[in-house]
Amino acid sequence: MTRAFYWLIPHPLLTLILAIVWMFLQNELSAGMIVFGFILGIIIPWGTSVWWPDTPKSFRLRKMIRYSFVVIWDIIVANIEVAWIVLTVPTSKLKPAWIIVPLRLKEPEAITLLAGTITLTPGTVSADLSDQGHSLLVHVLHTHDADAVREDIITRYEARLLEIFS
Repeated sequence: MTRAFYWLIPHPLLTLILAIVWMFLQNELSAGMIVFGFILGIIIPWGTSVWWPDTPKSFRLRKMIRYSFVVIWDIIVANIEVAWIVLTVPTSKLKPAWIIVPLRLKEPEAITLLAGTITLTPGTVSADLSDQGHSLLVHVLHTHDADAVREDIITRYEARLLEIFS
């Protein structure tokens, strides 16, 4: 595609996604809503493109789709686990923990996905990223073994994100 096209539409896929989301939010499929959805889909990425980091050097879509299914499964399982903890563990017996997860990820998008994944999974929240981006501070609602949680995050999520963005 030409340079002029990317100047007008800096993120074509995002433009399409925003237009589709707009149509779903409106709950009406008409020519006017489609046109307005695409206008929003062009204006929003164009207006925010100066704050976007450079695109990742590589990205493996198939592995990202597999990663998405892993995350969705983990969210379902974690919802059940957190519900069980809330219903059966007295507050005085909860064992929350702060865990520092060292990062091998370098791409800002990959680090953001990891932090988002941790936060989306019930029972865990990514709270802070170190100044140099070498570690992530994670809070866990209840655990008996903080090291096991750290290793689970590294092997289950970070390793997959390294494959996606390498």
